[in-house]
Amino acid sequence: MHGTASDVSAKLKAGKKRRTWKFWTGIVAVIGVVGFIGVSALSGGPKPTEYETAEVTTGTLVIEVTATGQLQPTNQVEVGAEVSGIVQEVLVDFNDEVTAGQLLALIDTEELQAVVVQAEAQLASAEASLAEANATAREVRSQRDRVRALVDQGNASNQALETQQAAYARARASIARAEAGVVQSQAALDSARSRLGEAEIRSPIDGIVLDRLIEPGQTVAASFQTPHLFTIAQDLRSMELQVDVDEADIGVVNAGQQATFTVDAYPNRTFSAVIAQVRNAPREVSGVVSYEALLLVDNPDLALMPGMTATADITVDTIENAVLVPNGALRFIPPDLEDVERPENSEGVERGQVWMQGEDGEPQPYDLVVGASDGRLTQVLDGLADAGAEVITDIVRNQ
Repeated sequence: MHGTASDVSAKLKAGKKRRTWKFWTGIVAVIGVVGFIGVSALSGGPKPTEYETAEVTTGTLVIEVTATGQLQPTNQVEVGAEVSGIVQEVLVDFNDEVTAGQLLALIDTEELQAVVVQAEAQLASAEASLAEANATAREVRSQRDRVRALVDQGNASNQALETQQAAYARARASIARAEAGVVQSQAALDSARSRLGEAEIRSPIDGIVLDRLIEPGQTVAASFQTPHLFTIAQDLRSMELQVDVDEADIGVVNAGQQATFTVDAYPNRTFSAVIAQVRNAPREVSGVVSYEALLLVDNPDLALMPGMTATADITVDTIENAVLVPNGALRFIPPDLEDVERPENSEGVERGQVWMQGEDGEPQPYDLVVGASDGRLTQVLDGLADAGAEVITDIVRNQ
């Protein structure tokens, strides 16, 4: 069956439209390809990854251990009272310099003086009893000697002589008892005088008064324990710093090592110290074990004060002419190689890995044998990283 003229005309128009659409689609595709080629040509292709690098250097590596603690006087004593009573007078104040034997305070001595007087009277009585016993003994001895002469002459019996000898023995015993009484009374007097002397509170050392805990009129009770009246520190020009060293670091901390420290009062000043002692007794706080180290500190200008908190850096090792690589380079791994195999430590040898750019600009790994680290730089003992080499530490981040 033949189509009409109108059908033929419609088909011709539809075909023309399809050809027109294909034409313009092809034009757009050509323009897109040309544009892409043009942009690529202008930009030089995909931009390569840029890396931050650092130079491997040679220098001195100082290994330090950090510890915190408090400053204290080298010798500090707490002065107390061994007698009870009312504080009659306080003769020193805070920060006063004192000398050994200096009177610091006085406790009321009226009762103690009465005890001394009583003890003196008892001693006098005991001495009188001794004198009486000696006189009696002399009298009995004379009587015994006369009876012995009469016995020798046959004018007295032996029984009479024995009676006199027994009386003389009793007189001698009375002397011994009286002598013991004198010794006892003398001891009581000495004790009373000593107690009286304890009412005078004196400094046991040369130093400075750090603390004063009494006021005139205050009652001191020393019945069960010695009350604390004063705290005196010896010369503050020499002090000690007591720091707690972590158990992970204590193996490298030893007496004689040098240290520096800072205190909050002087943030821009660094002080020097030297370790005098590392104590073996452990301290455990919240499951963390530490050991106490004692550092000696010179304080000529008295800037440092007891109780100040200090942060000390203890120099435990100094390595000269060491090849040093930044720790950032040892931590770096290219983003697309995060599963790369890292070198493992073996037989006490600590290993690390750094990356350097090859001739094609791509990062290449290099295995190292590393040593000590100060937290910023690490010593290279063996490997391909030589002084002057540029190692990758990070990727340049576009802002």
